[in-house]
Amino acid sequence: MTRKLFFDLAGVAVFAVIIALGVPALMGFDAFELNTFARYLALAIVAIALSLSWGGAGLLNLGQAATFGMGSYAMAMHLKLRASGEALPDFMSWNNVPELPLLWMPFHSLTFTLLAGLFVPAFIGGLIAIFMFRARIAGVFVAIISLAFLVAFQLIVIEQQGLTGGQNGLTGLAPLKLPGWSVDTYSLGFYYLVAGCLMLAISLGLYLTHSKFGLILRAIREDADRTRFFGYNVANYQTAIFCISAAFAGWAGMLYTLVLEFASPTYMSVSFSLAIVIWCAVGGRDSVVAAAAGAILVNLLEGRLSDVFVEGWNLMLGITFVLVVMFMPRGLYGLLGDFARTLGRKVGKERTNEALGPRTTKTGQEL
Repeated sequence: MTRKLFFDLAGVAVFAVIIALGVPALMGFDAFELNTFARYLALAIVAIALSLSWGGAGLLNLGQAATFGMGSYAMAMHLKLRASGEALPDFMSWNNVPELPLLWMPFHSLTFTLLAGLFVPAFIGGLIAIFMFRARIAGVFVAIISLAFLVAFQLIVIEQQGLTGGQNGLTGLAPLKLPGWSVDTYSLGFYYLVAGCLMLAISLGLYLTHSKFGLILRAIREDADRTRFFGYNVANYQTAIFCISAAFAGWAGMLYTLVLEFASPTYMSVSFSLAIVIWCAVGGRDSVVAAAAGAILVNLLEGRLSDVFVEGWNLMLGITFVLVVMFMPRGLYGLLGDFARTLGRKVGKERTNEALGPRTTKTGQEL
């Protein structure tokens, strides 16, 4: 077992205990607090999504919020149709839409909604990836292109008021209906649903990063040309991780809509996408566990401090990012790794000295 895998598995174990037992107890099983923390857990999944592409393959996707928004709107469309019943959704009537658009009709089905929330972001992400990586676009240009897509997509969503609700988004959603369960987003059961999704996302992320697929991605991150010379199709691997990352982001978006009970184009803003980057940077982009921890930690601090500093919190977040990049480029994960290595060397040196026993000089003096 490698040291990195050991740290990740230890992180998963700590995560599971804290989320399953620690958080509900600390929150006093308060419904509002559990709902708030469930929001942090949903955002941790989108941080995992970015970690897979940025930390795994060195692809900084600044358009991650777009695929997050696709998942969010997919779930919101289903819940809006449930709330409207046989009638046309209210915002369509306000915009003089005569009948339910064809795009909305399949979202009557929950199964279709869940599949669309995963595969539509993956498909769109794949199209962008094919365009970029077939042309061997790399580095900062990946970030620029993905950011441009994000801005364009958000503008389209805002402009199409009859389809998306425009700037107001989709509100007045019905609760999610699962077989035998009408989901109450302020219940302990819903909290555990989101927590279970996060643990599943972490497990899948660990499997990917520690598999041969993840090893090849790390090789591409370090030297794409050399990996290409070994016979691997670099563009295919980059496209694959881009699609997987987009699917994870869509998954997070669906959960986020359930938590907040509305969907908004602000989920697809540049500031939100940059915030995801900060979460990964603080936790450590090289580990999906660390990225999730970074997202939870930053959002927890924001929730507690934003009431005190209000708009000043954004300035604090920016300063934090600058300090992390300057002094902890690998985030908290890298800092803990360095500490563990230093401690390991110290312990190893002490054991070696004990095994060799006391040494003496030629004059018989003990060293």
